[in-house]
Amino acid sequence: MESHSRQVTLDEVAARAGVSRSAASRVLNDAPHVSKAKREAVRRAIAELGYVPNATARALASRQSGSVVLAVSAEDPAVFADQFVAEVVVGILSVLEETDLELTLVTATSSRGQQRLEKLLRSRTTAGVMLMSMHGDEPIARLAEDAELPVVFGGQPLTFEPRYYVDADNRGGARLATEHLIGIGRTRIATITGRMDEAAGTARYKGFQETLAVAGLDPRRVVHGDFSEDGGQRAMTELLARHPETDAVFVASDQMAIGALGALTAAGRSVPSDVAVVGFNDIPMARHTTPPLTTISQPIRSLGREMARMLHAVLNGEHPSPLILPTRLVFRDSAAGPSCR
Repeated sequence: MESHSRQVTLDEVAARAGVSRSAASRVLNDAPHVSKAKREAVRRAIAELGYVPNATARALASRQSGSVVLAVSAEDPAVFADQFVAEVVVGILSVLEETDLELTLVTATSSRGQQRLEKLLRSRTTAGVMLMSMHGDEPIARLAEDAELPVVFGGQPLTFEPRYYVDADNRGGARLATEHLIGIGRTRIATITGRMDEAAGTARYKGFQETLAVAGLDPRRVVHGDFSEDGGQRAMTELLARHPETDAVFVASDQMAIGALGALTAAGRSVPSDVAVVGFNDIPMARHTTPPLTTISQPIRSLGREMARMLHAVLNGEHPSPLILPTRLVFRDSAAGPSCR
């Protein structure tokens, strides 16, 4: 054991053990998400350095500090200006401002983005990770798991069920949207799906299919989109070319629905008289389209808040259950029934 004339710090223990400060803190507090090898290295460093976690030191060690990473599966940093993602970030920040944690934003699809994420995950100041917009079997999910940091997913991944995630009731929301279109008398109902390598896209498509099947309606009017406004416009143009008889469309995101409204206007179709439109998310712009967009509201800001709360709970040694947030129909003019026109 080395002799010291001053109090050994937790940072020195972490350096001797070759781990991050947050990992050393979790070992000290017997928290989860630390491998056996790292636990042994930290305990060995504690013994070698003569580290004594007195009451004050333990309080400092157990206080959650440093940064948490929000990694979004995208190449363009402009994704953080997207209305949906921006609302999620606001929700996260509303929780973190009550803690000693700071937020770091990173896009992690490009090789450069993945390198930056890897660097952040190795940083001693990184306490945990939140991941969003996972496409298929994303390598960034594996990167986060390999770092042995607490990981919370915003939206359940498509290929596996993680321990910690917050999601919206995508399937149930799609049912609500499709039931509304049936309820206003539409029988030739189409859908523009989201990305089918994302769980949200597949869940919303399944909800649409199930509802039409129960009603005995044809579920084959389908064009796949990509959650973008341009993608929605292209998909609606294709849908009208393939199925000109369409009298209603459930669009799997508001951004795509805005593009679809533009395509319908360009084609001379009146909304909702010729084609009723329902979106999904209830982003702020949905109130200001022409006509205002009927949509499925999910609590976007709450999604961010609950992700941050869940991560903070895990950092405190708790084991919260996955959380599914409710969705609801917000009625506006784009899907008004005959009596409302």
